[in-house]
Amino acid sequence: MMSDWASRLKYDPIRPLTGSDAIEYFTRRDLLGLDAGPIERIHQLPDVARIVRKQRPDGSWKYPGRTTCNGVKYSLLETWKQLRFLVDQYGMGRPHMAIVKSAEYVFARQTGEGDIRGILANQYAPYYTGAIMSLLIKAGYGDDPRIEKGLRWLLNVRQEDGGWIIGSPGILGLGKLTRAELEGLVSDPGRKTARAFDPSKPFSAAGTGMVLRAFAAHPRYRKSPEAMRAARLLKSMLFKKDNWSSYGHPDNWVRFQFPFWWTNLVSALDTLSLMGFTAGDDDVRNALEWLIRHQRPDGLWNVSYSRIHRSPDKPATRLWVSLAICRILKRCYG
Repeated sequence: MMSDWASRLKYDPIRPLTGSDAIEYFTRRDLLGLDAGPIERIHQLPDVARIVRKQRPDGSWKYPGRTTCNGVKYSLLETWKQLRFLVDQYGMGRPHMAIVKSAEYVFARQTGEGDIRGILANQYAPYYTGAIMSLLIKAGYGDDPRIEKGLRWLLNVRQEDGGWIIGSPGILGLGKLTRAELEGLVSDPGRKTARAFDPSKPFSAAGTGMVLRAFAAHPRYRKSPEAMRAARLLKSMLFKKDNWSSYGHPDNWVRFQFPFWWTNLVSALDTLSLMGFTAGDDDVRNALEWLIRHQRPDGLWNVSYSRIHRSPDKPATRLWVSLAICRILKRCYG
């Protein structure tokens, strides 16, 4: 008998999710509730070994072609990128030394205020801080005081409406800047951190979705009043134009990737479902029904349904995205 969540789908999603060692493992464990065996065997897969082999002694990974450019710490960006695979795709955490070393590298980039700084030179980047901290929490650092400090900082830089913006809060308060001036602000290592906040600006769904991943991953913070307020803002914007102009087109919601990077329908629903939102919520139910309608006859989902992007529909990515969607459906329908 099909489970309740799977019975809502027109096509069987389980069968196509059994052709890869890692995906089959998580399908058995997360979707079917079966004993999939020790996860350590997933950590020994060749794809994992290739990532770990390229890790540098300080715990970072080298960004292809550069290490630092105009003040941007590309090694920090690349370390976050690789952590996404190790933690979100292969389920790794402490005490694995690759995770421990990378966590210490990231924490060394935490400022006295609590944010992880460097991806935008000396400027604040709450959306990257939240996304990075979500991985560290999943990797076993939820009780680390450095995580607590980061989460408190994120709460302190919210907009008045309870959400977050996509860039530095300081940038929004600086008045009208040209594109060149903005680019210089976030890439020039000689520019001081902008602190001219304008909390009256409306939140960005793209930024709020990335920050909320940290709160959704944390067992103490995921149901906090502040996190739930931001989650209600996020779900109210599903399929709608964002307040951040560079990510404004609604088609950004239906362009997926896994592990998650930017906010889209799947990453947002993953966060909301971890925070306890179910199909009983109108906004969530509408999004779930959209996913159900757009399932492919082979049981999977496309990587992108966007009319404005050219996204390569890689078979492996399609499998991971489909697994993520099935996890969401199971959480939301029980």
